[in-house]
Amino acid sequence: MLLVALGGAIGTALRYLTALLAARWWGTEFPYGTLIVNLVGAFIIGLVGQIGTESVLVPESTRLFLTTGVMGGMTTYSAFSYETVRLMEANAWYHAWINVAVTTIACLSLCYLGIVAGRLILDLRG
Repeated sequence: MLLVALGGAIGTALRYLTALLAARWWGTEFPYGTLIVNLVGAFIIGLVGQIGTESVLVPESTRLFLTTGVMGGMTTYSAFSYETVRLMEANAWYHAWINVAVTTIACLSLCYLGIVAGRLILDLRG
């Protein structure tokens, strides 16, 4: 429980820092920070989940720390939902639908790539 809570704290800090940096670099007209953490989180949860459930390379406590803790704290489906609805309310339909499409397609794709990468890592180990 403590590892998951610590991971969640780290994940939320990473999400906040990512949002700040994304806003500084690319502006605030689109929720870039949320998109970035969701994309990175999708890949990492796929990778760690695959390696953690199919081998002993990632112990259960580490898997829970990274997936339930860090990725649970870092990824932001609720923020994605809120920001998308706010874009719709502001009649920024183009940005809203781009956010929905890119987040959905890219996160599912990156999660799958994380699983494939985990399988490749396990296969290389023999």
